[in-house]
Amino acid sequence: MLSKNQIKLIKSLHQKKYRTKNNLFIVEGVKGVNEFLNSHFSLEKLFCTENFSNQLDSEIVEVISAVELKKISNLNSPNEVLGIFKIPKPKKQDLEKFSIVLDEINDPGNLGTIIRLCDWFGVEQLICSENTVDCYNSKVVQSTMGSLSRVSIIYTDIKQFIKYSNLPIYAAMMNGENVYKASLPENGILVMGNEANGISSEVSELITNKIAIPKFGKTQLTESLNVATATAILLSEFKRS
Repeated sequence: MLSKNQIKLIKSLHQKKYRTKNNLFIVEGVKGVNEFLNSHFSLEKLFCTENFSNQLDSEIVEVISAVELKKISNLNSPNEVLGIFKIPKPKKQDLEKFSIVLDEINDPGNLGTIIRLCDWFGVEQLICSENTVDCYNSKVVQSTMGSLSRVSIIYTDIKQFIKYSNLPIYAAMMNGENVYKASLPENGILVMGNEANGISSEVSELITNKIAIPKFGKTQLTESLNVATATAILLSEFKRS
């Protein structure tokens, strides 16, 4: 059976300050856990029901009941397995690699989707402002469906990152050039802004190329696209070009 201390620790990892303190985060579900088990991430402990088959050392695996799993899960319907993984040291940022830069993305679902998009389109480096939602937030981890294990995510001062890079800086802005008519480079930096406020004024001053996704609707009443949706469209155009 799970001890009170185990339950207390696992539940605490749903908060960023305890993830940082313990250098641990949670992955739930068979697919997600398997993705991380086959990655460079180090497993701390695995809790699973008897239905989940695995080949791991018994000292690391603890079989628990479905009732116990529900106690420690953050899901409405727990999915057989919950893994505790160590947070790795962030990789060194590469100023010359095609990157997406996120300026204060707050929604875990949006960040998770953008991480999956990076994985899909082969973007190896995602640069996040220090006030962007934590990528080890359980909702972010869940929505990445394992892509978090393959994308390098670096939290830093994005203004300094942009200043020191020699690459062209692109940003999605309403007054930008039509992305379908723009000549896009193979390498560059794509900046995406906050869900409500867009790109901050300090970062906007560093943008060298403004691009926009044109509206095609008859009424033209839609104010903006969801940031993850816009990222998908822009990445597709960069890769197509």
